[in-house]
Amino acid sequence: MNNRIVYLLVINILMASPVSGLAQQKGEGASGEVLTLDEAISLALRDNRQVRNAQLAVGKAEDQVAATRTFRLPKFEFNTLATQNLTGMDFTFTKGVLGNYPNVGPIPDRDIKLRTPLRPTAILSGQVTMPLSQQHRLGLDIKQVALSGDVVREQLRSHEQSVVNNVKRTYYGILQTQSALQSVETALRFYRELDRVTGDYVVQQVALKADELDVKTKLAKTETEALTVGNQLATLKEQLNQLMGRDIAAEFRVNPAPELSWVEVDVTAARTQALESRPEVREARLRIKQAALDKRVKRSEYIPDVSLALTYVSPVNFNDFVPKNFAGVGVLVKWEVFDWGRKKHQLAEKEKTIEQANNSLREAENNVRIEVGAKLRELQQARQSLRVGVLKQETSRENMRISLNKYKVKAALLSDVLQTQATLADADYQYQQALLAYWTARAEYEKAIGADK
Repeated sequence: MNNRIVYLLVINILMASPVSGLAQQKGEGASGEVLTLDEAISLALRDNRQVRNAQLAVGKAEDQVAATRTFRLPKFEFNTLATQNLTGMDFTFTKGVLGNYPNVGPIPDRDIKLRTPLRPTAILSGQVTMPLSQQHRLGLDIKQVALSGDVVREQLRSHEQSVVNNVKRTYYGILQTQSALQSVETALRFYRELDRVTGDYVVQQVALKADELDVKTKLAKTETEALTVGNQLATLKEQLNQLMGRDIAAEFRVNPAPELSWVEVDVTAARTQALESRPEVREARLRIKQAALDKRVKRSEYIPDVSLALTYVSPVNFNDFVPKNFAGVGVLVKWEVFDWGRKKHQLAEKEKTIEQANNSLREAENNVRIEVGAKLRELQQARQSLRVGVLKQETSRENMRISLNKYKVKAALLSDVLQTQATLADADYQYQQALLAYWTARAEYEKAIGADK
């Protein structure tokens, strides 16, 4: 019994070797498209719904700039007041109110009363105004709205970088989970075969019932683990489809992790790049400019509003003695002479807003410096762990070669070969995990320094 079980164990462990694992991975990829990491990132930047909403926000900001520019142009207004008179509009011209002339006498020569009947009337008015002194303030408003658009663009970059980072993490998570699932499935095949063999031996009364129950327990645990890992893989694929803005049920396969490439970066250079590229730092700087412009806009309110105005008024359905048209062109001035200190307090408020924006910028810069340093250290640790994984893998392969050679000359037991092969399989798995952990740490580092992809 023991020799047959050991023989089966060797067969199944050999199935878990890198060559057979690669063949298994190819066999599992028979359905679904092959999705590379670059393709996943491109699809996410194009179709991700959060990114598209951020792009729409940029378009809205551009529309706001265009709308604000129109305030510098002439303004055309038309008003209509339609009423039903409740009281009459009576006019009395007393005798001689228009003068007393020689040989003519007083005009009028008697009191004249004019009565307006209670009927519907209307007053039509139109006005064209061209802002003059307001042009300075309107120019500041346009700059302020344009700065808001720049802030929205930085927020778009932030959304894009977050989406790219999430795509990378999810993609690498799928690779990690697939690697774990392959190991669990290999163990599952072994325990199923072992369960069958042990069941036959129990029937033949060459194995104990307790041995069969022990194998069944391990098989059940492995089946539960396979179900858990399989569910994790399905969830990660749905999440990646969601990030790419497509149907969550779309089938796809992922490419193996890219080959190792070292990144040698000085922390000072990395922090400098991050301070220039990180969207939150650039947004904080734009907030300072916005606060300064807001103060200039408030200060410009001390300037009186002077406009060139053309006015036209037409009364409708009044008495004939009421003029039918009024028209005039001139200058319209609006000036709040006394505001009880309101503008002064508002300017003081703007000063405090500028100070807050400066504090926020310093806080954002320090947070970025800390984050870059932490992510760079994590990347260095992941790289060191990967080096350890490579050495352990090479050591296990060499031990496996020596063990097989010893077994051929009967200098080692089959159980020793079995243990060596199990160690090699574990070293291969740990290497894959370390490799994917390195790429995940590198993705976090690239996001920390403000890389767009």
